Amino acid sequence: MARSLARKLGEVTVYDTDPAKVQLLSSQGLSAASGLTEVGRRSDVAFLSLPDSQTVEEVVLGRGNLADSMAAGGIVIDTSTTEPAVSIRLAQALQARGLHFLDAPVSGGEKAAIDGTLAFMVGGETAVLEKCRPILQCMGSSVVHLGEAGAGEVAKMVNQMIVGATFAIVAESFALGTKAGLDPAVLFEAIRHGWAGSKVLEVAVPAMLKRDFRPGGTVDIHCKDLQYALSLAGSVDVPTPVTAISREIFKAARADGSGRLAQPAIVTLWEQLLGVAVTEKR
Repeated sequence: MARSLARKLGEVTVYDTDPAKVQLLSSQGLSAASGLTEVGRRSDVAFLSLPDSQTVEEVVLGRGNLADSMAAGGIVIDTSTTEPAVSIRLAQALQARGLHFLDAPVSGGEKAAIDGTLAFMVGGETAVLEKCRPILQCMGSSVVHLGEAGAGEVAKMVNQMIVGATFAIVAESFALGTKAGLDPAVLFEAIRHGWAGSKVLEVAVPAMLKRDFRPGGTVDIHCKDLQYALSLAGSVDVPTPVTAISREIFKAARADGSGRLAQPAIVTLWEQLLGVAVTEKR
């Protein structure tokens, strides 16, 4: 995402607690910052891409935070998957400081991030979004305004519910097909162009077949996202049994040691139970 911004806008300042990430981008011509204070001083618009709600709050408002160093009128855009209630609190806190906030979580996975074709789901003030729309379009092919602060994150909860349930049923169904004697690669070709076809299917099955569970997204992160969705559902008294089951599957995979792997790694749960391997035939 930072590379996409730099290609189209010129200078972009980057910071991460992992020095290797900063060094990598710095070696490619992006400007490295030493910390959040420097990012804030140098930025009219600051993007966040962080693992959880607690980290987002700490970066924006905690000790040595971003907000204290930004000039009045500055804009913070959170592309993380964050609890909607946290986004609302941050928008209110930043407004009191003369700053603006957009929650703009993304979907599309690592490939879309590399290609600059992410889908942005945005909550916040219309005028602020329209000012930032050209910047978001440097990284995404879809920018949709859902409503006030927190609305983008509600949309992301819905997205993650659908994606999580799909990863789970792909793993379960391909384990069944393999156990019943089908070649999973041939099964994939048979169903991918019918109603079962989806972007998740196109990512999950090749990863299972090739045993390529290198993370873009991870089991850990998706488990966290599904918990956020369940918390949101609880706050508005909506029953979500499919999401609850999906989270238990991701939670089991995490407990089994697959937490840092990509989501398709949940197939190993069924492989261990059934004594099969959902892989390419040799």
